[in-house]
Amino acid sequence: MSSNRRLFLKTATALPAAVAAQQPPAPAPAASPAAAPAASPAAAAPKPAAIAWPRKFTGRQLKQIAFPLGGIAAGSISLGGRGQLRDWEIYNRPDKGSQPAYAVPSIWVQVPGRKPVAKVAEARYQPPYEGASGLGSNNAPGLPRLESAVFTGEYPLAQIDFRDRRLPVKLSLEAFTPFFPLDADASGLPAAVLRYKVTNPGTAPAQVALCWSIENPVGVQRDANNARPPVDKRENERRDSGQLHGLVMTNAGLPAESPVRGDFTLAAVGGGEVSIWRGWPKGRWWNSPMLFWDEFSAKGRLEAEPPQRGPVGAVSIRKEVAPGATEEFVFVLAWRFPNRTPEHCGWRGGKGQEKAIVGNYYATRFEDSWAAAGHLAAHLPELEKQTRAFTAAMRASTLPGAVKDAAMSNLSTLVTQVCFRTADGEFHGFEGANDKSGCCHGSCTHVWNYETTTAHLFPSLAKSLRNAAFSHMLDERGAIHFREVLPKGSGRSGLAAADGQMGQIMKAYLDYRLSGDKAWLAAIWPAVKKSVEFAWIQGGWDANRDGVLEGAQHNTYDVEFYGPNPQCGVYYLGALRAAEEMARAVGDAGFAATCRGLFERGSQWIDANLFNGEYYIQKVQGVKKSSIAANLISDMGSDDTEQPEYQVGDGCLVDQLIGQYQADVCGLGPLLKPENMSKALASIYRYNYKRSLEEHVNVQRTFALNDESILVICDYGKGTRPRIPFPYYAELFTGHEYSAASHMMYAGMVDQGIECVENIRFRYDGERRNPWDEAECGHHYARAMAAWTTLLALSGFRYDAPSGKLEVAPRLRRAAFRSFWSTATGWGTFELGQNFTLKVEAGRLEIASLTLRGKPVKLASPFLAEPGKPFTA
Repeated sequence: MSSNRRLFLKTATALPAAVAAQQPPAPAPAASPAAAPAASPAAAAPKPAAIAWPRKFTGRQLKQIAFPLGGIAAGSISLGGRGQLRDWEIYNRPDKGSQPAYAVPSIWVQVPGRKPVAKVAEARYQPPYEGASGLGSNNAPGLPRLESAVFTGEYPLAQIDFRDRRLPVKLSLEAFTPFFPLDADASGLPAAVLRYKVTNPGTAPAQVALCWSIENPVGVQRDANNARPPVDKRENERRDSGQLHGLVMTNAGLPAESPVRGDFTLAAVGGGEVSIWRGWPKGRWWNSPMLFWDEFSAKGRLEAEPPQRGPVGAVSIRKEVAPGATEEFVFVLAWRFPNRTPEHCGWRGGKGQEKAIVGNYYATRFEDSWAAAGHLAAHLPELEKQTRAFTAAMRASTLPGAVKDAAMSNLSTLVTQVCFRTADGEFHGFEGANDKSGCCHGSCTHVWNYETTTAHLFPSLAKSLRNAAFSHMLDERGAIHFREVLPKGSGRSGLAAADGQMGQIMKAYLDYRLSGDKAWLAAIWPAVKKSVEFAWIQGGWDANRDGVLEGAQHNTYDVEFYGPNPQCGVYYLGALRAAEEMARAVGDAGFAATCRGLFERGSQWIDANLFNGEYYIQKVQGVKKSSIAANLISDMGSDDTEQPEYQVGDGCLVDQLIGQYQADVCGLGPLLKPENMSKALASIYRYNYKRSLEEHVNVQRTFALNDESILVICDYGKGTRPRIPFPYYAELFTGHEYSAASHMMYAGMVDQGIECVENIRFRYDGERRNPWDEAECGHHYARAMAAWTTLLALSGFRYDAPSGKLEVAPRLRRAAFRSFWSTATGWGTFELGQNFTLKVEAGRLEIASLTLRGKPVKLASPFLAEPGKPFTA
């Protein structure tokens, strides 16, 4: 964990860990739901109907919705469930609750023979309504709003269908930012599209206007002392170019190097009568919103611009909507805030470099926000086409709705301030996001190890993470310091994590396997090899080179485990197997043989010594602190290393097979005896699965409660709990739940895995929690992107790019199974029924050999599948 996080953890609690997976051996009999006794004495509450995708929300479920709009690593503004904009997080750091004083969409409609109807184009506020000033005046909550709304979310697309008896037209909103696989740049625009659709059900033409008013949002953010900038020189400049008409908002009163200096664009796109006010009429009290509403509600347009203007600019589009017709009113929001610094966003900076501007990659692509808006408007048809092709591919798949919902919803983390790309284009990620800063900096290896999204959907981002781990994060001994420091090369975090290091070795192999990029592998191989050898240094994790980790093993639970344990030990086996495969690929046969020998010895030892007949346990073995190599222990674990506290001991750990989870994704085969791993997974389902939390005892952080169902981190129902067990043992982390569920699916426990995923997404229902924000140590926690692995496991799609070998073995019984697929070279859909058909939406897939449901298929010759050139067998 970062030093900032350490301070937090010492007074509260901190981070989570890993989970497991395996090749598909038959599940043990005890794995069946009927054979597994309930882990809680309380009966589970009846579950709602199975989750469908796209997912719809209405009524009280709209309350918590905040759907991030924005590009990968470019910041976001969230769309609320009522249609409002909330959480303006575009200023180089998380900023929950931040929004301009006024950001108001309005609709005006007039039909012949009736008075005009004007309303704020949002659904009505929901309780509670109390506050020191009631609901206050910001965003004019007293103006009339629409009666209700239905929010449909299929990330990256959101749609809101509004309902109002008094509105003579039907109104809906489509909101999105382009987002589709393999193109991180096209999916990384600092902008969002708001497309309102108006349908006229009447028999006469309707005059309709849609208007967005937004207070200039540049430089009004409060600082750490809750003070606003001393100089307010905000200005709204009108611009028109091509099909774009709108305002560029700036603030010249900010210092040139300020992290919140930049510009923002509000623009109308396309046809219609566009009218613009650079500012609402300037006035005291609430004259300004009153005079704007007088103008718009009476006329449905913005006529003579006020001579004295305030900071709230407005852009209106007016059109005639014929009877039975539908017209679109399109707005684009765009931003550019180039001055990212480590200090401002919450990252650790090298000594003296805390205020250094590391920049934003998106800001190097566009000279201002108007250019970004223009780029989006000019390329919108193609960008939207590919975005919709992505969602259509997922929608058409025969995967369970909860799996599609989990996999797609957690992609939104990539567009939040958890992630960013510095000006050099390199990708970086916090673990999560606090309300006003990043949470736990450094692209933390043992957290980011869990996610499979970047490798399969945005391989350039995955390789960026790997390039950092095996270059400036690697020290002279071969230790990967598990938190990256910025600017690049300005320092290291000072600590190596056993699980983090082993997972990065495995992920390097995955990146190679998905891409077939042998030149890249050859370039990083010396560093990868060195990182494997680091385990063998004196005082290190496997100093006696017996294939078993015994030393002080810092890990994702923010403490050190002492002695052999499955969480770090199986990870090590996976790293040895991955290193063996990479060594063979680069022609290092000697090192491949060394890794193979260690793997075999370690695997046999763990099965013989850590498996208790039901699951794998830890053999606690303390060591003298003086014998531990440098940079292996933190100040968060046990002070006494010879009789250590904060250990797992006999507990049933949810991620005891996290290394096998990674091995399944990588296609490395079983790391331990398949029959033992099946029993361990069945035990996790038996002991760690709490169908109700009404009697669950947890004095740690509470991420679920009452009648909710979870997989708990560690259960001591069978074993004896240490007096002081490791942190978080009684908690849950959705990233662990997803990886455990994925492992169950890989192992044949399909129903149980799906059940675990459904339980998670039931908890994120819009009323209890935001469906696009799975928290752990911070909002939008990166580990939850392990949800993508559930799709990999159920689709059974595995590709080896170096050999062109494709294996497809769906783990769901369907007469015609359809699914999305992706590699580092292409993406598309496949269908497997009596025949096999693979389609490519973008990129390519070279198929040299094919295996379907375990049976080889003879091919006349290798085949290159491309868009418009499907493969059939």
